[in-house]
Amino acid sequence: MATSSKITERIGKRLSRNGICSRREAERWISQGRISVDGIPITSPNILVNEKTIIFVDGKKINTPEKTRLWLYHKPRGIICTTNDPEKRPTVFERLPPELPRTILVGRLDLTSEGLLLLTNDGNLSRMLELPSTGCVRKYRVRVFGRPKTEQLNELKNGISISGVTYNPILAHIDSSRGRNTWITMSLVEGKNREIRRVMEHLGLKVTRLIRTGYGPFKLGTVVPDATLEINNRMLAKNIKQIKVEAERLRNKTPNLLSKIFFHQKVLNMRIISGKHRGHN
Repeated sequence: MATSSKITERIGKRLSRNGICSRREAERWISQGRISVDGIPITSPNILVNEKTIIFVDGKKINTPEKTRLWLYHKPRGIICTTNDPEKRPTVFERLPPELPRTILVGRLDLTSEGLLLLTNDGNLSRMLELPSTGCVRKYRVRVFGRPKTEQLNELKNGISISGVTYNPILAHIDSSRGRNTWITMSLVEGKNREIRRVMEHLGLKVTRLIRTGYGPFKLGTVVPDATLEINNRMLAKNIKQIKVEAERLRNKTPNLLSKIFFHQKVLNMRIISGKHRGHN
C-alpha cells in the first residue's frame, strides 16, 4: 500500500497510513494549527502530499511511511484493548514484542473475550478492514450456559433488534453440547459493542467464553495465547487485493449483509502461509 514519490494523497490519508492519527483526527489537528507541510502551517485537509513532502506534527517530523505490515495476536482473557487504562489493567500493547513498530488495532475484543486480534502499522488498512461495507466476516466460537434451539439461532439470519439497537444478520449454528453448556459458531460482518453477548442474553443464554477465530481471510490457527505472528509481505498483498476485489463484487451484486456473509466464506477459506510464532510474557 506504499506510494511512490510521484503519487499524491491527501494529508489526512498520509497521516492515517503512517499510523499517526485517523483522518477525522487529522482534520481536527489541522484546525488547531498542529500540522505543517514543508515548513508552512496548513489550514485545509485537502492539501496533497507525496513521499518527498516534509510533514511536521506538533513540531516533530513525520517519517516516510514504512511498508504495510500486519500481525495476528492471540489475546488472552483479562487483557484490555487500549493504549492506556486508567484502572491500570494490563493492555494489549504492553504484551507485544518490544521490536514491533507503532501499531493500530483493527477492531477490538472486550476484557473477557479472547482470540484473534489484528494489528497493523497502516491506518488505511485498519479502516478498510473495519468497515462493514468491506464485508470482512468476523468468526467466533462461543460457549453459552443453556441449551439454545436451532430455530432461535436460525432467526438471527434475519437480524434482530434489542432495546432499540438493530443488529445485522448473524449466522449461528450449534457445534456441540455437554450438560448445560453449548458451543456455537457465529459469523457476522459488523461486530457492534458486546453484540454477541447481548444477542445471546436476549435469547436467554449466558456467554461463558467467547473466542474470535477469524477476521476476513486471517485465521487464529495455531497461534498460542499471548503470541504474535506477522503475515508475510507476499501473502498480505494477496489478501488485501482479494478483499478489495470481493468487496467490489459485493457492492455490485449482493444486496444485503446476509448475502455478504455467505459470499465471504470463500475469502475465509483463503490460505495464510504460516510463520514462526513469537511468545512472550
